[in-house]
Amino acid sequence: MRSVSFRVAVLGLSAVLLVSGGMALSGALALDAQPPAELAGPRLGTPVLSVRRAPELLSRTVAHIRLGDELDAAMTSPAVGSGAASSCLTVEEGDVTIYGRQADLTLVPASTLKVLTGLSVLQRMGAAFQFVTEVRADKPVIDGILDGPLWLVGAGDPLLSTQAYAVSFRNQPQVFTSIDELADRIVAAGVREIRGGVVGDESRFDSIRYYPTWKPGYITDNEIGPVSALVVNDNFSQFRPQKTIAATAPATHGAGVLTELLRGRGVLVADPSEGAAPEAASPVASITSPPLPEIVGELLRESDNMTAEVLTKEMGRRYGSGGTWAEGTRIIKETITMAGLPSQGYAAVDGSGLDVSDRLSCSLLMDTLDLVGRNSPVTAGFAIAGQTGTLAQRFKGNPAQGRLRAKTGSLNFVSGLVGYVDAADDRSLEFALLANDLPSRNDAGRLLQERVGAILATYPKAPPAANLEPVAPVDP
Repeated sequence: MRSVSFRVAVLGLSAVLLVSGGMALSGALALDAQPPAELAGPRLGTPVLSVRRAPELLSRTVAHIRLGDELDAAMTSPAVGSGAASSCLTVEEGDVTIYGRQADLTLVPASTLKVLTGLSVLQRMGAAFQFVTEVRADKPVIDGILDGPLWLVGAGDPLLSTQAYAVSFRNQPQVFTSIDELADRIVAAGVREIRGGVVGDESRFDSIRYYPTWKPGYITDNEIGPVSALVVNDNFSQFRPQKTIAATAPATHGAGVLTELLRGRGVLVADPSEGAAPEAASPVASITSPPLPEIVGELLRESDNMTAEVLTKEMGRRYGSGGTWAEGTRIIKETITMAGLPSQGYAAVDGSGLDVSDRLSCSLLMDTLDLVGRNSPVTAGFAIAGQTGTLAQRFKGNPAQGRLRAKTGSLNFVSGLVGYVDAADDRSLEFALLANDLPSRNDAGRLLQERVGAILATYPKAPPAANLEPVAPVDP
């Protein structure tokens, strides 16, 4: 139970040992106290009631005291400032909580919310699920000519991209669904001319592009493109040298990208447009996404806001009354409850954690890690410190480099980190950290994350149990 402090338990047991042995008179750990001479029997190297008779307990006690002191200092440091009152941290070793601070406090989670989004999507859709994006026509292709439009129907695949877009990212390789290959399949189907042009169909979701209460800077700084059921290149119309221009009409944009790819393959294509495909239209070609665990892995490793929001709307479309944020987040919360997690610790209006009204607790994040396990498709997507994803350039030279695997979260004055650390003696630690109301926009959060990571990576700091074992008697 998280409500029981392991630190208190081991300290209490140590105190019992100390008092029982008549050695706890000064508050220090007396390891070698001897009984009075008049009570002495056969000479022993270590008294029967010495703490040395419980070396592992003593070593753990010292390690947990030092861990608690170091983490307390980190969580209340001047760099955290007044944010100490709006922060939580929980650390577990196995099934035991070895540090807990305000675990049930609900806080702005930033992108750590994506852990719950990813879990819910996998729970509902299943690990074998793949998106299928089709191009459809309501007329036959005759002698290579389609005398009408070719509809590109958005199926909710958030990773439909060109090869050029995928290779433009710093972190490689990128997981994506190749629209270049879709163009190849259209040509392979015998299409040589499309007289009605390519028409983008985004009718699967609603047409709200950005959540109304998101900070405007997310849009102007291109933290996320316009959300749609038809996503091509994250719905950015320009991405070199940076993703600087968002598509004003995502469906037309997607149709335009496919148009240019087809023209590059010698197909005659009229100008692109958008509109819903008629029900009678039949598939001409299709492209299948990577399996869902790979998509969720990309979501978490790269903290992909577009993927999070498209998956959220897809949850609403598939299991609720429509492809909206309201339905998607309702289904996610419902799925959390179905999975046995305490959904009262979850409140969200989006799937990415961009909105500052979202709330999670360290306790819920830890329960989620406990539920899925260290080797699940969810946690397999966590970034590795100093190596991959959002942590590729972080923790360099830190003891946690290569030893910490986690989902990051960052907004102005908000920081989050949840995942695992391989400790110094190869023990596995599980942790969740959320910090709000930090004194600086980004630096304080990063400093806190890296300080906590270093403390956990160097745990335990205590004498080895072997050094505390009973000693052999010494001849007089």
